[in-house]
Amino acid sequence: MMDNKKVVLYGPDGLPIKRQSLTKEIAAPSLTGVRNAWSPTVASGLTPDRLATIMRAAAEGDAHDYLVLAEEMEEREIHYQSVLGTRKRAIGSVEMAIEPASDAPKDKEIADAVRTHILHDPNFVEILDDLLDALAKGYSVAEIVWKRGRFWTVERYEYRDPRFFTWDRETGKQIRLIDESNPLGILLPSYRFITHIPRLKSGLPIRGGLARLAAMAFMCKSYTVKDWHAFLEVFGMPLRLGRYGPNATQDDIDVLVQAVANIGTDAAAILPEGMRIDFEQAAQGGGAGNGAAVFQSTAEWWDRQISKGVLGQTASSEGTPGKLGNEDSQEDVRRDILRSDCRQLALTINRDLIRAFVDINFGAQESYPTFSMPVLEPEDIALIIEALDKLADKGLTVKASEVRAKLGFSDPQAGDEVIGKKAEEASAPKPDMEKAANRSQKTVSIDDEIEELGLENWQAQMQPVIDPIEELFNNSENFEDVLQGLRGLEMDMETMIRSLAAATFKAYVAGDADAD
Repeated sequence: MMDNKKVVLYGPDGLPIKRQSLTKEIAAPSLTGVRNAWSPTVASGLTPDRLATIMRAAAEGDAHDYLVLAEEMEEREIHYQSVLGTRKRAIGSVEMAIEPASDAPKDKEIADAVRTHILHDPNFVEILDDLLDALAKGYSVAEIVWKRGRFWTVERYEYRDPRFFTWDRETGKQIRLIDESNPLGILLPSYRFITHIPRLKSGLPIRGGLARLAAMAFMCKSYTVKDWHAFLEVFGMPLRLGRYGPNATQDDIDVLVQAVANIGTDAAAILPEGMRIDFEQAAQGGGAGNGAAVFQSTAEWWDRQISKGVLGQTASSEGTPGKLGNEDSQEDVRRDILRSDCRQLALTINRDLIRAFVDINFGAQESYPTFSMPVLEPEDIALIIEALDKLADKGLTVKASEVRAKLGFSDPQAGDEVIGKKAEEASAPKPDMEKAANRSQKTVSIDDEIEELGLENWQAQMQPVIDPIEELFNNSENFEDVLQGLRGLEMDMETMIRSLAAATFKAYVAGDADAD
């Protein structure tokens, strides 16, 4: 490792960076400053006009209320929080890897340092979750607080409220820190922040968050649920009808009205003689005419729209697989999104964290180690095993390490307790030791035995079996095509079967003769 005292770091303005500043926070909230941790609610009493105003202001650069609304949507809307959490947790379940820039010893040393001090840091996994807040809001920022030691390492990551940042007025694509010294915000210092801006759509980043896509559904579903609750308060309750005679005075009518109103809460009323209260049973029924069904179907329809926007499908959230043509299609849609999310998050980590760690500790490099989150394709294990079982009998040989990799097993090490036997041990018959000893005394050659059994022409007999397999391999682009082709493979095995049957019979007779 280079002496990090001699490594000169430069900021975006081209001036050297003072290393002492790397250990201090610069974007923390304050009680009286412009970066305040508290904010009033936006979602309460949200109307279409108010929502349009919020979205228009965000599109024009004032995203404060939009960001507050995005936060409240996750707190108030169960389905939105669920599907958004599903997408985030899917990324968190992917394995992470660091690859050195090359096989040179220096590059391997740098990659090992990154792996030890970044990937194996428990705080790193936590900050990845915070960076995924960008999926909803369009961007997410985490501040890096460094710690001096043998290596400059990350003491902690601090998630920063997106309201503490703004976008430059010229392009709308550069994040700036809101600060008292500059009303338009200041440039983010190098090596201090991780800024994740997922590319969910083209255009301005502030207009690309999923919260903007789901805001209309959030508002409309809120209205639906509120009206549904109001409906349930009176649905099924009997209708109270007050009846008065033709000679009733206005005072009598007022008494009756008060009695009808009170009976719903007190279950008691006093009426003048000649007046009565009738209870009419509410109509019972279901189907499209049932008001509750209308509210429920509307709420569920909005839930499906949110699922499509966040997950790209509805099967995993609604339990309705197969709507795209087969059972795996909708899961494949999610896998495409997962692969894109992982790729973009890895780009952010490589740019803002890995490169910063390497520059601070080793100086600028021509190439850097690469952080990745590869999304592996699911394997059809049953089909692989079936294909190996069939092809092994026909002479196909496969590396055991490749098979273990497909099945997710590691290579056993010396001293490990293992299950199973080696191929030759599993396939070899158990010989009768006495017969084997007698057989070994014979001087008959292998070629003579083959000729005796009538198998001297075995190559020509195997050709109808081998040719279709060779043709399948030549016309296939990958291993999956081979596996699929094996299911419908047709081979002419009649000649070989007849020959093997005859040879088996001869061998059986010869074996009995030897036994005698």
